[in-house]
Amino acid sequence: MTKATDIAIPRKLRKVLAPPMDGTYRYRCAYGGRGSGKSYSFALMAALRGYERPMRILCTREFQISIRESFYAEIKRTIQSHKFLETFYDVGESFIRGANGTEFIFRGLRHNISSIKSMAAVDLCIVEEAEEVPERSWIDLIPTIRAPKSEIWVVWNPREDGSPVDRRFVKSARDDTLIAKVNHCDNPAFPDVLNSERLHDQSRMDPAMYAHRWEGEYLELSDAQVLHGKVSVRDFEPQSTWNGPYYGLDYGFAQDPTAAVKCWIYDDTLYVEQEAGKAGLSIDDTAPYLIERMPGIQKHRVRADNARPESTNYLCRHGMPFVRGVKKWQGSVEDGIQHMRGYREIVIHPSCKETIKESRLYSYKRDSKSGDIMPAVVDAHNHYMDAIRYALEPMIRSKAKGMFG
Repeated sequence: MTKATDIAIPRKLRKVLAPPMDGTYRYRCAYGGRGSGKSYSFALMAALRGYERPMRILCTREFQISIRESFYAEIKRTIQSHKFLETFYDVGESFIRGANGTEFIFRGLRHNISSIKSMAAVDLCIVEEAEEVPERSWIDLIPTIRAPKSEIWVVWNPREDGSPVDRRFVKSARDDTLIAKVNHCDNPAFPDVLNSERLHDQSRMDPAMYAHRWEGEYLELSDAQVLHGKVSVRDFEPQSTWNGPYYGLDYGFAQDPTAAVKCWIYDDTLYVEQEAGKAGLSIDDTAPYLIERMPGIQKHRVRADNARPESTNYLCRHGMPFVRGVKKWQGSVEDGIQHMRGYREIVIHPSCKETIKESRLYSYKRDSKSGDIMPAVVDAHNHYMDAIRYALEPMIRSKAKGMFG
């Protein structure tokens, strides 16, 4: 027979949802992408809390037109998945009650805030789809949950950097808050059917949209992205007919990582097969680090940032004899970007996590007043992007000379 002590939840959520409810933590929060198990885990732990002692549990979201558009379905599914909970709870068409008097209440914030304010002794409030909750609703809701040792649990999928829930619980988390970011990779029960959907999205979807949907990142899809509409992420094996490999290396400085990439070109498509990078990597350790992660790199020409000739000379003497500084010219960055965008497609291997991340964050500046996109590139999220430009430098320079020389 299943017991409460047998319940398993994702490791990242164990501390967030660990008992007891003794007033130490006012807020328990989880955010992330699809398939992380956060909603199920919060529903399960709420049902267990109500099983252990009588509670009034308010489940709310900004909009709730009917009981079916609420956390009711998640609570019901959770109860039905454990025999001892199914025996304990009476699940009706519009209510869930425990044998000890525990009661689940389901309300929308937008049209029911007055009735919520009048509620007495709410022990636990679960705010679902919290990304949609505006600041006004938070201001109204939080003082309402005022029973001794009461808690507020918050669950959401991030979308906007600086949304009300993001400002309250991520950027300005209080000492009495437990919070975790959880994604599909943290969920040991992540189903195969969802993984198939994830892999399909990864191979077809814009990396920014994929990162938002599955990795719990802010949604950053805009014309300001340098590689907007060009990048795909999917598995591939380089073929003997492909041109390459081309290696690029961007030296790290302070907190910036040393970043290296291995690229191929075929059929008007740029393929990024491998990456290696680390912040704080000393020049003494650079060659062994890269050779270990990119076997064979020491046998090929590696094009590197020419701003660090002493580093290039050192690598040439210590295991990577074919490193060369790239040639730069006025407008070389812009020419490099134009060249990269000239490919029919840029395909990044799923193992290149940092390159994928930079491909969606690498952006043009915006005018702070008008919002217009400016021709200058933001000097951030560009280490692997610069390494790609260096790797392609001969082709970029050849095309630039053809246009202007």
